[in-house]
Amino acid sequence: MNRGGTVLYNEIPCGKIRETDEGYSFEYDSEWLMNPNAQAVSLTLPLDKQAYKSKTLFPFFDGLIPEGWLLEVAVKNWKLNPRDRMGLLLASCHDCIGAVSVQPLATEEDA
Repeated sequence: MNRGGTVLYNEIPCGKIRETDEGYSFEYDSEWLMNPNAQAVSLTLPLDKQAYKSKTLFPFFDGLIPEGWLLEVAVKNWKLNPRDRMGLLLASCHDCIGAVSVQPLATEEDA
């Protein structure tokens, strides 16, 4: 299973998050890294050329996923498993409160 999303900072693409059979990765776009005004999406994911890798969804991105009644609405509307954290991230985090949002990649080849 390969899924991914474009991570946006103040509506500007800044990186990609991906889920593969081995786990998760997050990588900043090279154009974003060259921008003198570039910001890290999180203190736990500082600006770096190297991809971050994890067996579980990065806590920062997991924290973007709705909780409580809003999570119940998302699970019901999109017929998602509440344990499918990447599915929830891609389905419900394209219009987040704050600077960071995630847009699903158009095709699996993009992931």
